[in-house]
Amino acid sequence: MAENNFAEEEMTVEIELEDGTKVNCAVITILTVSGRDYIALLPLDEKGENQDGEVWFYGYKEDESDPNAEPELIYIADDDEYEAVSDAFDEFLDNQEFDELVDDEPKESKDS
Repeated sequence: MAENNFAEEEMTVEIELEDGTKVNCAVITILTVSGRDYIALLPLDEKGENQDGEVWFYGYKEDESDPNAEPELIYIADDDEYEAVSDAFDEFLDNQEFDELVDDEPKESKDS
């Protein structure tokens, strides 16, 4: 029987920019800010890598009536809204780093 390794697979989405250029992006996470969903994307080059660490944020909306439909990505035009999403992403990263630190630390015995 085949196993599904969804957690290990990197999810990607292709974005078409205003000039018609298509960019493949890795999905980092979906965040909820003020009751709305946003997606954090890492743009990838032809080799599937990101050289500059730049992250793109978009509004994110799924069609609840059709779970197989492609989600809608919405450009964030409002500076305050973008800043709130950026802050939430920074907090997400801080939590990820903290979790990795806690998981990687050697367990100390109570006798030390």
